[in-house]
Order: sequence, then structure tokens, then C-alpha cells
Amino acid sequence: MKTSNFKLLGISIAMTLFIATFTSCSSDDGPSVNITVNEGPSGDIGGDFTGNGGSGSRTINWTNNLATADYNADITTTAMGTFQMVVRDASGTIVLDRSLNGNSGPDSIDGVTNAGEPGSWTVTITLTSFSGDGSYSLSAGN
Repeated sequence: MKTSNFKLLGISIAMTLFIATFTSCSSDDGPSVNITVNEGPSGDIGGDFTGNGGSGSRTINWTNNLATADYNADITTTAMGTFQMVVRDASGTIVLDRSLNGNSGPDSIDGVTNAGEPGSWTVTITLTSFSGDGSYSLSAGN
């Protein structure tokens, strides 16, 4: 009788450990952000971004053969947190630094960057404690 109780106890412990292993795995559902980049046929760039309370940034290299760029960005009206777009020209000079704050102020921005040096520009999109979604775009100016 002791042998069969011992086997039953061993099986019970093994099953408990097996179940505990698969039910106690941590989840990656913490705050996060996602920033996509799409390049258009004429060299324009843009993308979408989403977040569930997370923070993060993405820097994009972009060739702009003109001195300015047209920009546009919008966030959903229920968004929380901050979206920021910083654009630097080929010499590293900031030609645009604009933000959208969820739950305050406008939910979209657009316009033309300051004039800068044509060539390889960088665009940095930063989301801070951002919940919601939106989009952005840049195209070579006039």
C-alpha cells in the first residue's frame, strides 16, 4: 500500500509543478509603444504609432534634397501622454521640434520646417507615457 501512495504522491507533485510552470509565466503586457515607418514612392516618409502607457522613441534617417520639409502629425482625441517629433537637417541643426499632448491642446500639427541643409536628415519620434494612436508624415518642401 505504501508503494501505491508514494506513486500517487509523486504524480500529484509532478502535475502540480507542471501546472504551476505554465500558469505562473510572466506576461509581457506592460506599457509599450510601437512606431512604424513607411517610405512613399517619392521619398516621403510617414507612419503610425500606438501606445498603452509606455514610452519610447525611434530615429529615422531620411534623404531630403530640399532645404525644408512639409510635416503633419495627429493623435486620437482620447490619447494620453506626449508625442514629439524632432527633425535635424544634414548639418545636425534642429529645424523642427513640435509636440502634441494628449488631453490638452490641439490633436494635430502641420506646417513647414525651418530651412536647413539638404541631404541626410534625421527624424526622431518620441512617445512619453503614451496611450492611444496617431500618425505622422514628412515630405520634401519647396
